[in-house]
Amino acid sequence: MSGTTGTSRPATRTPFTLAVGVAAVSFSALYFASDVLELVQGGFSTTQLVLTYLGEAAIPLFVIGLYAVQRPHVGTLGLLGAVGYAYAYIFFTGTVLLALVNASPNWDALVGDLGPWVTVHGLLMLMAGSAFGVAVARARVLPRWTGVLLVVGVVLVAAASVLPGTAQLLCACVRDLAFAGMGLSLLTRTRPTPTSTERGVVHVHA
Repeated sequence: MSGTTGTSRPATRTPFTLAVGVAAVSFSALYFASDVLELVQGGFSTTQLVLTYLGEAAIPLFVIGLYAVQRPHVGTLGLLGAVGYAYAYIFFTGTVLLALVNASPNWDALVGDLGPWVTVHGLLMLMAGSAFGVAVARARVLPRWTGVLLVVGVVLVAAASVLPGTAQLLCACVRDLAFAGMGLSLLTRTRPTPTSTERGVVHVHA
């Protein structure tokens, strides 16, 4: 007689997964709060830039963490996406320090100081974020909608660069919600993590 069988690893909440979950939720919220403050005050301020720095500096760490908790299901695409996105935000975190040192009044002034490097790293953020989102959706270790939302979010952020500040804030909110959703799922998930057998590998028994 033939049939399909499969087992699944029980969901576990290790200190590492909890740390990644808390970081993804809290720093995504902090990053969004800094964007709100920038919009409300019409530009940069020391307080707002410090909040932005804290939010952006944490992104490379929790993105790599989100990759790690999905291994091996997230695959090579997930690795490339996570590393590329992390690198892009190492650059953007550095731009915040430049803004603090130069007392840049707003984003447009900062872009003027940096030239084409902002565009280059913005494109990298778009491609890497999209790759990571697709990998998350395919892996199904974290909720599929969070991966889809991340793809939508990074595309909207890139497209909104020429739109008014309110539209840019709404687009950034989509991206931040995607990462916060991934983090929250690590803190609240109760279902098992799928194994390869659940994702299509069939074992036939005589």
